[in-house]
Amino acid sequence: MPQNTRTKIIATIGPATASKEKLEQLIDAGVDAFRFNFSHGTHAEHKARFKLVRQLCKEKNVRISILADMQGPKLRVGEFKEKQVLLVKGAKFVLDMKNELGSVDRVTLPHPEIFKALKKNDVLLLNDGNIRLRVDECDKKHAVTTVLVGGYLSSHKGVNLPNIHLPISALTEKDKDDLAFALKLGVDWVCLSFVQKAEDVRLAKKLINGKAWIISKLEKPSAVKELEEIVSESDAVMVARGDLGVECPLPTVPVLQKKIVSVCRRYAKPVIVATQMLESMINAPTPTRAEVSDVAAAVYDGADTVMLSAETAVGQYPIEAVKMMHQTIQEVEKDPLFYHFMRSSRIRAEFISSDEADAISCAAGDMTSELKNVAAVITFTTSGATTLLTARERPDLPILAVTPDEEVANRMGIVWGVRGCVNKGVFKNFNNVETISRKIALETGIAKVGQYIVVTAGFPLLKGGKTNLLHIIKL
Repeated sequence: MPQNTRTKIIATIGPATASKEKLEQLIDAGVDAFRFNFSHGTHAEHKARFKLVRQLCKEKNVRISILADMQGPKLRVGEFKEKQVLLVKGAKFVLDMKNELGSVDRVTLPHPEIFKALKKNDVLLLNDGNIRLRVDECDKKHAVTTVLVGGYLSSHKGVNLPNIHLPISALTEKDKDDLAFALKLGVDWVCLSFVQKAEDVRLAKKLINGKAWIISKLEKPSAVKELEEIVSESDAVMVARGDLGVECPLPTVPVLQKKIVSVCRRYAKPVIVATQMLESMINAPTPTRAEVSDVAAAVYDGADTVMLSAETAVGQYPIEAVKMMHQTIQEVEKDPLFYHFMRSSRIRAEFISSDEADAISCAAGDMTSELKNVAAVITFTTSGATTLLTARERPDLPILAVTPDEEVANRMGIVWGVRGCVNKGVFKNFNNVETISRKIALETGIAKVGQYIVVTAGFPLLKGGKTNLLHIIKL
């Protein structure tokens, strides 16, 4: 059952799933990658969970990607004297920098960068967008607002500022400390929160220095405005529908999801759809029909990966949630319409660039559909680029990424249809490509004698980022 779908599954580890027994059950249920949420938990807890995952990978002979999700700058109000107040529509409410407990009239907002960016008539969203405030007057230390939509507000609730660019980094000091720790552990991917512009990604790249690949979380309207550049700079993208749904009008979120998936596909960058996919399964053994349809829609759109958050981190039915997601993916991928959609949404090489790598990958995609009895695609890759281009074509076949690099193989856990395989010998001698391709295809069971395999690679083999070889082998 596990790891046999093209679309991948990420599960977030938390108190409900931190034991070896639960992690093994999640892998058996179909998990391809684990998310470590650095908004919660200690470094010691993350280290223990990391060791358990890597140990299970060895014991079960599987590859699991590990994602370290940085908290990012969390904008929150301070504490209230009564813990909770009721803001009434039309009332005045002040946000300021005073170090005092809040009341029904005011509360501390300990973020000077917000006051620097605010101007009259800006709208602030509090408590996941349930409360709306309009700025009437402001300076660098306080803002007088009118309550447009009221409700209960309690201590430390979040603040969102749609369409306001804040002069803050996507990586706080806490994030930098967490990042250094995660890279020392050896995580495969780093999720960058609060990305506002492409420069945020470039700065993170300098800090990470190739030790992991970057997933940019798109949760701000400003990021959507720079979508193409952010996707181009990132190694992968997450459609973070939580904050995106707070800061953007809710009806636009499905449209943005499709747009982001499409752009990522064009750039051959893995894309993850996240947040509230099976939310009701936090407390119930079965999801709603709408939630199942939501997962299916992301798969039909061509997302590389779908993600579970609280469902597996703190939910009562984490294993059932993964099984439900896995079964939903299986049903979609069995539908003949699914691969019709994938073929019809393919981006032809001439519309991408004149690069030979794009042309080779497009031709490989054509081979898998035109040539009868093709069993699989094998990509020989040092950097992973050849494999990502092949995955963009969404062939109705397994893709095997053969690489000399253990880290590259592990990162394939969130890439559509791809399994990583480490083999260093083939990269020492180009003449070994056909022999080792045959050997790998038969030993892994992805192909049988009499079937074809399609091979893509870059020559010279150890020169990363160069795809220029297409070869067809009959076993």
